[in-house]
Amino acid sequence: MNKPRLLSDLLLKDVRSIITTAQNNAVRSVEFHRVEMYWKLGERIFVEEQQEQERAEYGTYLIASLAQELEREFGSGFSKRQLELSRQFYRCFPIANTLCSQLNWFQYRLLIRIADAGKREYYQLEAMKNRWSGKELERQINAQLYERLLASNDKASVLAVARGQRQPETAREIIKDPMYLEFLGLEAHASYYEQDLESSLITHLQSFLLELGNGFTFVARQKRLLIEDDEFFADLVVYNRLLRCFVVVELKTSKMSHRDLGQLQMYVNYYDRYEKLPDENPTIGILLCPSRNQGVVELTLPKETTLQATEYSLCLPDKEQLEEKLHEWIEEFEAQTDRMAGEKQDD
Repeated sequence: MNKPRLLSDLLLKDVRSIITTAQNNAVRSVEFHRVEMYWKLGERIFVEEQQEQERAEYGTYLIASLAQELEREFGSGFSKRQLELSRQFYRCFPIANTLCSQLNWFQYRLLIRIADAGKREYYQLEAMKNRWSGKELERQINAQLYERLLASNDKASVLAVARGQRQPETAREIIKDPMYLEFLGLEAHASYYEQDLESSLITHLQSFLLELGNGFTFVARQKRLLIEDDEFFADLVVYNRLLRCFVVVELKTSKMSHRDLGQLQMYVNYYDRYEKLPDENPTIGILLCPSRNQGVVELTLPKETTLQATEYSLCLPDKEQLEEKLHEWIEEFEAQTDRMAGEKQDD
């Protein structure tokens, strides 16, 4: 009598994949039905309010009365606050077809807190495209991703890239400045070394690539560059599929110097001459440092360059610091625009 065949690894792997996929789809389906439920509640409440629009106090009375009845029957998911959010949800997203099944109620609650429609649309599109979790979406909003990109671009360009209407053409369109690396868990003091920073970035590689911007993939760490008889090591090398180019990242734990920019330029030249394919775009260099002297950057680098010095912070700033920093970025951007306009007039 033949012995029964043992389960193959491939069969077990396929069956597990079928089950987990079905479970994940079921969870997403339930989450989206929840989103649709709150949207419909918001629509119904809003329509009822409009019928009594001459009575300003009616909306407050309506929601409070509904919450009292619904909480008694269905629980805390239908509190006064939840019903107010539902109404706000409908007003922010009045067209049901624009709702995305990839986003859950927690993510939509984050989005409806954003008053600016363009900013809200940007985060919705980015969360869908990059499959951000609720936690990651919250982090990107708190880290002012939208404002940081606007500091080096105009609003129309930022939204056009998010909508997929155009591809980014320069590093400034996708690389944020400054970068916030609070996920590394490093304390902001001078006792850590560049290898500590590098090791932490590798450990949290997925978070770091998200913070870098869209379209980045990891290539190498401590990439050995042999130039005649001398060895050099580039800290990190990544590739951006949107810009179709290599990106060399040099890490510094102290204020940058012109020598750092010169070293990075050499690494970029190496990649352009020996690694880049003919149909790929020129290599980008990023000097990631805690502090930079913008005047030194401008005097050291030529006007047309693929290098940039980008500041990083090991913690997220508070709201006041973010607003202050945003004003600095806007002033810096306007000054650069004025200089470029003056140069064109001189030509």
